[in-house]
Amino acid sequence: MNTASIRNRLLISIFLGVVVYAALTAIGDFREVARSFGEFRWELFPLILLVTCGNYGLRFVKWEYYLRQIGVVGLARRDSFLIFFSGLGMVVTPGKVGEWLKSYLLREVHGTPVMRSAPILLAERLTDSLALMFLAAVGVIFFGPEYWWVVTTIAIGSAIAIGVARHRPTALGLLGLLERLPFIGRFSPRFLELYESTYILMHPRAVALMTLLSIGSWAFEVAAFYLTVVGLGVDGSVETFLKAAFILPIATLASAIVVIAPGGLGVAEGLLTTLSISLFGLPRGEATVATVIIRVATLWFGVAVGLISFGVLTRRLARQGKRLDLPADDTALAGDPIT
Repeated sequence: MNTASIRNRLLISIFLGVVVYAALTAIGDFREVARSFGEFRWELFPLILLVTCGNYGLRFVKWEYYLRQIGVVGLARRDSFLIFFSGLGMVVTPGKVGEWLKSYLLREVHGTPVMRSAPILLAERLTDSLALMFLAAVGVIFFGPEYWWVVTTIAIGSAIAIGVARHRPTALGLLGLLERLPFIGRFSPRFLELYESTYILMHPRAVALMTLLSIGSWAFEVAAFYLTVVGLGVDGSVETFLKAAFILPIATLASAIVVIAPGGLGVAEGLLTTLSISLFGLPRGEATVATVIIRVATLWFGVAVGLISFGVLTRRLARQGKRLDLPADDTALAGDPIT
């Protein structure tokens, strides 16, 4: 995953994003969408971005917690900050595989093997999914019982993941099977290191604490969506907030299940628009505007912050005489030293 590969993946995702939003605008009627953009209370937009930053702040606290759990010490807080936020620039890659960039950067800056830190991404996704499931569960009961399958899928998948990770005989048995596979088997010692970090991060106490933190972080994004629909004229009631707390998590969870979609593009937008029409009673043009604004504020704003952070980090390393040497492809993970 060299810098050229990163650039190409981002360009493809940005192109797909343009296609998705152009399609949404066409379906919503261009004139109605333009009118709704003009009527939006744009004085709320800086507050929406500020609230979104609350989500990023709490997620950074999670990152720091996980680093301590796997024994990463001596990493400057500024470097940790830049590494974490650089990963935000990669959330629009298919399956968010580009977020592995955090592990690459951690290795280059601190020397931590990729296989030791890679499970952090898995733990982040797991606790985020549990938090979203919690936020969506109440809304599913009142607003969308047909979406129980999303919550159930995440619940079952999470339970299996934690159970396998914490049951050593099962996990080591699966690793033993990997050892017998051609090509993959020669990397088995590194998979063992990957598992040891996963075992630590999947401790029930760690999962519970970080899920609670994730509930707080995603509540910020729910608040941002709430402010968005209020800016379009929806009443600022508790019921509106509860509906926002159902729509955003369901759309995010559904897009996470379709892992091939970069950043959930298309899936999240479609559900956000459809559910906004159904539950808020917004015309299609206004629902389209609500979708575009919240996705810009929560997805593309994060991408921009991530790319800026990545640029700052690479320049800082260059001033220190260090050359950022990302592997030519993702399989170069196997070249990590075992420590």
